[in-house]
Amino acid sequence: MNIRKETARLVRGNRQALAGCVILGIWILLAVLVPLFWPWSYSEQNAEIRNQAVSLAHLFGTDKFGRDIFSRVWYGAGISLLIGTASALINGCVGVAFGAAAGYAGRRTDMVMMRAADIIASIPSMLYVILITLVAGAGAGSIILGLCVAGWIDMARIVRGEIQRLKETDFAAAARMEGISRSRILWRHLLPNAAGPILVNLVFMIPHAIFTEAFLSFLGLGLEPPAASLGTIIQEARSQMLVYPYQMVCPLIVLCVMLLAFNAVGTAAEGQLRRGKGR
Repeated sequence: MNIRKETARLVRGNRQALAGCVILGIWILLAVLVPLFWPWSYSEQNAEIRNQAVSLAHLFGTDKFGRDIFSRVWYGAGISLLIGTASALINGCVGVAFGAAAGYAGRRTDMVMMRAADIIASIPSMLYVILITLVAGAGAGSIILGLCVAGWIDMARIVRGEIQRLKETDFAAAARMEGISRSRILWRHLLPNAAGPILVNLVFMIPHAIFTEAFLSFLGLGLEPPAASLGTIIQEARSQMLVYPYQMVCPLIVLCVMLLAFNAVGTAAEGQLRRGKGR
């Protein structure tokens, strides 16, 4: 699959997708550069500057421990992006392989594989994440593992449907008549033509994973200090919300804009894909 060409085709000439990509690019740069070059550390505590308001020295103010919120927010944004991207890529790879195998095999193999996926999906994915974080301890690895237990199933269903449709097309029949092996037909001919739906679903998987992690962190099941994600920063600011609302508002805005940017790119790509199919 040529993901680069498919990405360019889906977002080309779409202002909504372009705006989302620009925002995400800025967010990624800030998440990388701020923790490295900002004069204040995300974990350094200073009792002399506790609960300071927004200023030029502390752009988002400081929290109840005297930590700079600006550096913590962008460090947390990096952790949230890492969890969302890593889990989406793993789920995408597993889902594509599983769905492609089930869709191309067909009949009994397809039935057995998809019923197994239905059994896994019958348990809410949030429960998998909670159980794994409770057993293995809170951490980015545990959250990613929990998100990957059942997160690939929607991707597998989409890929399975696309492969079942594409294997009945004329070009697939011609490839079989030429004696091309089944695996080569699947990976070189069918999956590249399913790259559009795969890419769109992959984009939507990232904000879903980020939101799930933020929700768990808000419930107190996220990362352990000194590590911090946007969810943990929002959770820590909950007790200060009425007195120092900026401590919750700043990370919340960063999280919401990030989620909206991902969804804007995904929605624009989905619309472009549907228009392409309608021609």
